[in-house]
Amino acid sequence: MHQTITIAKRELSGLFYSPIAYVVLGVFALVSTLLFLMHFGPGMQADLRGESRWIVWLMVFLVPAISMRLLSEEYRSGTIEPLMTSPVSDTQVIVGKWLGAMGFLLVLLSPLLGHVLMLEFTADPDYGPIFTVLVGLVAVGGLYLAIGTFASATTQNQIIAFLLTVFITGFLTIGLYALPQWSVVTGPVRQTMFFLNVDRQFDAFAKGLIDTSNFVYFLSGTGLFLYLAVVFLQSKRWR
Repeated sequence: MHQTITIAKRELSGLFYSPIAYVVLGVFALVSTLLFLMHFGPGMQADLRGESRWIVWLMVFLVPAISMRLLSEEYRSGTIEPLMTSPVSDTQVIVGKWLGAMGFLLVLLSPLLGHVLMLEFTADPDYGPIFTVLVGLVAVGGLYLAIGTFASATTQNQIIAFLLTVFITGFLTIGLYALPQWSVVTGPVRQTMFFLNVDRQFDAFAKGLIDTSNFVYFLSGTGLFLYLAVVFLQSKRWR
C-alpha cells in the first residue's frame, strides 16, 4: 500500500508539471461554467443536473488528455525499466498511477463546488441530487481514467493512447446512446446497449438516486480495465 501511495503522489505531482494538464483544467472550468449559466436562472431547478449530463460527454475528450501519459511517457522516456525492477508489483504501479490521476480528476471537478456555492447564495438548492451528481461524475471519471490507463499501457505513443481512450469512452457514452435509437437494433441487443451505456448508468445519479447496480457497473468496469492494464504491463516485463 505504501508503494502504491508513493506512486500516486509522484504521478499527481507530475501531472501538474504537464502543460496539457493546465489546458484541460482551463477548458473544463470554462465550458462547465458556461453550461452552468445556461441551466441557471428563474424557474430552473437549483441543482447540477442540467449541466452534469453534458459534462459526462465533455469528459470523454478531456479525461483521455490526463491519462494518455500515465504509462506511455514511461515507455517513451525509458523510466519504465527502473520502475519495473524496483520492489513494486505491476498491480501497485497501475493502481498507483490511476489513483494519482484520480487526484487530478478531483481538482478538475472543483469548479463545480463554485457552482454549488452560487446556488447556495442565490437559490434554495436541494443538496441530495447535487451530492449524487458529484458522486456520479467521480464514478464516470474513474471509469474513463481506468480505460485511459489501459490505453496508455498498450503503447508508448501518447497520441495513440489518447485516441484509443476517446474511441472506447466515446463508444460507451455516445455510441451506445445513439445506436439503440436505430430501428434495426431490437431485443436483447438493444437492452444490452442500454445497460452498457455510461450516460444511462449516470442518469440515476443525475436524478438524485443511488442504485447498487449503478455502482456495480462503474466499479466492475473500472476494475476490468485496470486488470487489463496490469496484463499489458506484465507482457512488457516478459519481453
